[in-house]
Amino acid sequence: MHVTQRVTTALACTAIVLGAALAGCSDLVEGNPSNGAQNPTEPAFPTTRPTRSTPSAPVLPPLPPPPPPAAPPTAAEALPASNGYVFIQTKSGKTRCQISIDEVGCEAPFTNPPQVGGSPANGVRLTADGDETWIVGNLGDIPAVTLDYRPYTAVGWTIDASEAGTKFVNEATGRGMFVAIENVDVF
Repeated sequence: MHVTQRVTTALACTAIVLGAALAGCSDLVEGNPSNGAQNPTEPAFPTTRPTRSTPSAPVLPPLPPPPPPAAPPTAAEALPASNGYVFIQTKSGKTRCQISIDEVGCEAPFTNPPQVGGSPANGVRLTADGDETWIVGNLGDIPAVTLDYRPYTAVGWTIDASEAGTKFVNEATGRGMFVAIENVDVF
C-alpha cells in the first residue's frame, strides 16, 4: 500500500499544480491599464542629424565654341550669251528656256495649260515689260546649260532656280514670272 499512497500523493500534487496553472489562464484581465508615467509622451532619445551643406553648383562641361558666322548668300553666277541668247534647262530636265534681253520663253509639259489654236500650250513667253503669251512650239536642239538650285544672271535677267520652280526677274523693269510644271505666275 505504500506504493499506492505514493502514487496518490503524486497525483494529488500534479492536480494542484495543474489547477494553479489553469487558474492563471483567462481571457479576462481585470484592472485599469497604465504605464505608470506622469507624462504620456514618448521618451526623448538623442538623435544625430546629418549636417546640412549648401549644394555646390554642378561642374558643367565647357560650352562649345559659337558657330562661325553664316556665309553670305552665294553671288549669282553670270551665264554667258551666245548671239544674244542664253539657253537653260532645269535640274529635272522638264523645263527648257531661251533668254534674250527682251524676253524669256520656256517650254515644258505643263499640267493645265491654256489651249492655243485647239492644242494645249507647251510654252510660255514673257517680255521685259511683263506681257505674257502662251504658245505651242518646240525650242529644238538647243545648247542648254543645266541649272543647279541657286541664283544666276543672264542678259539682264535674274534667275533663281529651286526645286519648286524657276523664277525670272527682269533687272530693268522688275517684271517677271515663276515657272513650274504645275503653274506659271506672272508678276
